[in-house]
Amino acid sequence: MVEPIYRLLNAFFFLFHSGWIVFNLLGWAWKKTRRWNLITLALTGLSWFGLGIWYGWGYCPSTDWHWQVRRALGYTDMPRSYIQFLLETLTGMDLEARLVDALTMICFLIALLLSTYLNIQDYRRRAWAGEL
Repeated sequence: MVEPIYRLLNAFFFLFHSGWIVFNLLGWAWKKTRRWNLITLALTGLSWFGLGIWYGWGYCPSTDWHWQVRRALGYTDMPRSYIQFLLETLTGMDLEARLVDALTMICFLIALLLSTYLNIQDYRRRAWAGEL
């Protein structure tokens, strides 16, 4: 009976992946987390566009592994997008996949631009203060 481990993994992936997404979107807001935020955004982009060359645009290993766990638990009708899954799970809204993908990309790009800009500003401040 392996089902309890799958239930645990299902909860883990839900919390881990959701936390990763929230950190990607908001981690730029705090000076102490900005470098890590830029790293997680870069890893997300590398996954979507790098691994996406072989596995399909927007590929995410966490989504792939989570879907494997959910299939083992008997779930069969899962959306392609983890964001679509979250929106449906948390709000009950079943939005069109294209809309969710577009909003996901817009939010990702805004977070990436903010994180990059603020990390550059932090770097310049450290350089001017002689901390580098």
